[in-house]
Amino acid sequence: MPEVEIRKIMNVTEEIFHEGGPRANTPLRRAAVIAVIRNPFAGAYVEDIQPFMEDLKPLGLMMARRLVDLLGGDPKLVEGYGKGAIVGADGELEHGALWHAPGGYAMREVLGDAMAIVPSTKKVGGVGARLDVPVTHINASYVRSHFDAMELGLNDAPRAAELALMLVMTTGARVHNRAGGLEAEKITGKDGLR
Repeated sequence: MPEVEIRKIMNVTEEIFHEGGPRANTPLRRAAVIAVIRNPFAGAYVEDIQPFMEDLKPLGLMMARRLVDLLGGDPKLVEGYGKGAIVGADGELEHGALWHAPGGYAMREVLGDAMAIVPSTKKVGGVGARLDVPVTHINASYVRSHFDAMELGLNDAPRAAELALMLVMTTGARVHNRAGGLEAEKITGKDGLR
């Protein structure tokens, strides 16, 4: 398969102290890494695209490790994650789907014992397109306090023959979560759900 050609990487971090309510003693920290790469399938229909997932694995691991570093360097600080892809206009949605396994398994590997499926979204978009990358708890998808999203994009990507691949990690629940449901401290299962 073609070698992964990176044009640029962007790191994003934010700290959320409040959303209009009381100021949190410890802010929610969210971080994202976006890699803009050449789409080797742009402009043509290619039947067998799955081998490119193997080529994307080292990129996924590099991005996941960078996310942990952005959030303090300790995987135990991470409580939420998500992934996404924006496909440039000369590509197709299925090219973004190639990021599911390399991006998701990279984060689960770097975090050690994460049980929940990594939520994901993808779309075809032009230069400057934005994507709301969904986030859930790393061990139980039903933990409502960690349902979140991080809006991501770049002003100059993806170009028509590019992919913008995204990973997100967070350090906890929404700052003023009070929507009920399963609490993170009460996760009992090992099925990634509850």
